[in-house]
Amino acid sequence: MAKKQKKRLKLPLAYKPVGFVLGWSSGWLSGLAFQKTWKAIRHEDDAPDALDRDRGWGEILLAAAVQGAIFAVVRSAVDRTGAKAIERSTGVWPTDDKGGRD
Repeated sequence: MAKKQKKRLKLPLAYKPVGFVLGWSSGWLSGLAFQKTWKAIRHEDDAPDALDRDRGWGEILLAAAVQGAIFAVVRSAVDRTGAKAIERSTGVWPTDDKGGRD
């Protein structure tokens, strides 16, 4: 029992580099997914930016909402997949019992 407790304490530190790679990957994947989604929605290659003078509030806020939703879904899917892979390979969940990122 003590050995499992010791392993549980060390794994979150060992998981940090994996978490960094997963975070970077999820950002890249969500950016790609957003570009494809925006092109499907608006038939444009470039989504509006908050500082685009020629774009209206509705279009800018729509783009931000879609981008945020896609980012949250992709990040959660990638994080969950990584955590499940760590658990399968080590037998230990990579975060403490309360879970959560924040």
